Amino acid sequence: MNSKLEDGLDMAAREARLQFLTWERTPDDIDAPAHRARCARLSATAGAEIDDTAYIAEKAAVFTEKLVLGAQSYIAGYAIVRGDVTLGANCTVNAYACIAGKVTCGDHVRIASHAQIMGFNHGYEDPDVPIARQPHESRGIVIEDDVWIGANAVVLDGVRIGHGAVIAAGATVTRDVPPFTIAGGVPAKPIRRRGEKSNTDIEAALRSVGASIGTEWRTILQRNLRDGVYVSREADGQERSSIRHLCDAIEIAAGLDERPEGLDIPAAITTLKAIQDPETGLFPDPSRPPRPDLPLREEGLALYNVLAVGYALEVLGSRPDHRFTAVELDAPDLCTWLESLPWRTNAWAAGACVDAIGTALYFNARYFSTGRVRETLFGWLSLHVDRSTGLWGSPTASEGLLQPVNGFYRLTRGTYAQFGLPVPHPEATINSVLANYRNHDGFCGPTYTACNLLDTIHPLLICLDLTDHRRAEVEAVARAIITRAPSRWRKGEGFAFADGQEPGLQGTEMWLSVIHLAAKLLKREDAFHYVPKGVHRTQAVGLGL
Repeated sequence: MNSKLEDGLDMAAREARLQFLTWERTPDDIDAPAHRARCARLSATAGAEIDDTAYIAEKAAVFTEKLVLGAQSYIAGYAIVRGDVTLGANCTVNAYACIAGKVTCGDHVRIASHAQIMGFNHGYEDPDVPIARQPHESRGIVIEDDVWIGANAVVLDGVRIGHGAVIAAGATVTRDVPPFTIAGGVPAKPIRRRGEKSNTDIEAALRSVGASIGTEWRTILQRNLRDGVYVSREADGQERSSIRHLCDAIEIAAGLDERPEGLDIPAAITTLKAIQDPETGLFPDPSRPPRPDLPLREEGLALYNVLAVGYALEVLGSRPDHRFTAVELDAPDLCTWLESLPWRTNAWAAGACVDAIGTALYFNARYFSTGRVRETLFGWLSLHVDRSTGLWGSPTASEGLLQPVNGFYRLTRGTYAQFGLPVPHPEATINSVLANYRNHDGFCGPTYTACNLLDTIHPLLICLDLTDHRRAEVEAVARAIITRAPSRWRKGEGFAFADGQEPGLQGTEMWLSVIHLAAKLLKREDAFHYVPKGVHRTQAVGLGL
């Protein structure tokens, strides 16, 4: 056999091997004339933008309108790639995999043999038209960085797979997969979070934080005491005093069945009661005098302190002195008030107002007298909830669902949850809350705040009391919160409200409540010996309607 024939046979054998073992490609294979010609042809016929270090095997079936193939990526032989496909750097599409429709992959994505990523769907809703004649639709699939799609897995249109996720072999993914989640089954559901070995890890994290607050709470409260006044560190690093911070200190101690060390209980009760406005029942904050041009019921702190001060008084074994007449309105006046709230632009603020209204009605029903205002309130809420999202209010251009999701927490906390009533559309709500969590990448950096996580976990908890809808995904969120908690704790200082801020009373109280709620969702609250007794308590009071 002559040398030219031998070289030809060697080259053919090499090409055949690279159809299946494409990871064996070398710079020489990438720079081979046949491969460069193949890339040039695909650039001309398939809208391909192929990095100089990427490789496409000879037998790969590429029929795209647009293809982006990043550095060090490859497509193996007998894979099918068609549609509008973007593959980032270091992505691999193995033999017999199929990618179709609109699909966008980040970097370091692994797609195993026989996996099917289907970024389009046939229309089929009209029973009078053959399916083959109904138009295609494509919402698209997004696969974030560092994802592994196992052999024979199917990913359907409209799905987003979060950073670091793993899709088990044979799974059918019909819903979004949270970051760092291992999902499997048909339909795919979260199995666990990467790095978690068992529920033992969750309980260890809960016991760790529980032990820290149990031994350090006195030090934390003392650290935030200035000349007998509790202060908190704000986002700008400044210390500020507010009646809320006394309430935070009372609540932190109460969660451990304690009282703040050195606190004169009768004097504290007198201080808290003294700020209640006898005419309206509301609680204007001494640190911020009311504006004479603004009705007290439009003062945010005066409304929030219905919760903060009212519950703190209960924790101390007391109660407000005055009936909350501000909320005892006839039906037209209450509806006018509710309709004037900023549901379209600031659903959180609107929900916060409803929270205060519901809580004031709770105090009236328990300690004073109330008319039929609650019936009007719940009737209005039932007529104004968005059935498609399960929320009240509108998303915004800059924040998406964040406002209505956070507003849902405040609204339902003081109404449905407080009075032990079921929320109207729990499955739609779960979909919305999980979508909001995903759209903010599970919250990270400046958005990883006690508020955002509280406003995620509480709605999911009360909805799962009514349905098992997407329970595994919800539980993955709860586990993610708990497993991160020990690393966020600052010895002798507590929790910061948000990453990058200094620990303080507000952050400590809210994060402890978030962890309790997450543990309760997982039915692991016995491992965490902190139970909110005030603003963030979960025990419904009922009282009837």
